[in-house]
Amino acid sequence: MLKLCGFAASNYYNKVKLALLEKGVPFEEVLAWVGETDLAASPLGKVPYAITDEGAISESTVILEYVEQRYPETPLMPASPYQAAKVRELLRYIELHLELVARNLYPEAFFGGKVSDNLKEKIRPQLEKNVAAFAKLARFSPFIAGDQFTLADCAAAVHLPLVSSCSKIIYGQDLLAALPVKDYLKHVGERPTVQKVNADRKTNTELMMARMKK
Repeated sequence: MLKLCGFAASNYYNKVKLALLEKGVPFEEVLAWVGETDLAASPLGKVPYAITDEGAISESTVILEYVEQRYPETPLMPASPYQAAKVRELLRYIELHLELVARNLYPEAFFGGKVSDNLKEKIRPQLEKNVAAFAKLARFSPFIAGDQFTLADCAAAVHLPLVSSCSKIIYGQDLLAALPVKDYLKHVGERPTVQKVNADRKTNTELMMARMKK
């Protein structure tokens, strides 16, 4: 059985977990906090990583691609090569141009740290530019790439809430507010798989924060 290693407070872990749940793939969750990972399986010590019958795989998007190819039942990618490429394009935008940029704000937004005013001033126009670009690609009809729940939704469902909330905390304005993100998240939040991921995330986040206080 495939083992998904990491912790459920991680949005990148949850992206893979959501895909596995949507596809109905049996898997075992193995708790591995940062600093306690198997460096043979994930040489940079990042989560998530997966242990398969053939060996270990690191990097969340690579794991997604593996899962999609290894378990083709209940596909989360369109059959059309072009439409599949558009899903990958959206996935890349969500992760690299939205979440990774917003991640600079997380220490202050979520963990009681401090982000310099200079960095905040640098990040805001970059996020605004990237949100505008993302808006030209995202469909929200009703899913990110169209009428099919795809790997792009596995990323959007876990990343967009963080981008939205951290920008609101830091700037006093949700930089995603011009997009129908709120309605989208409400819609996908009705899926049992998303509800499962969100409930586990909440429980694990509380555990993580307790660990950080020690």
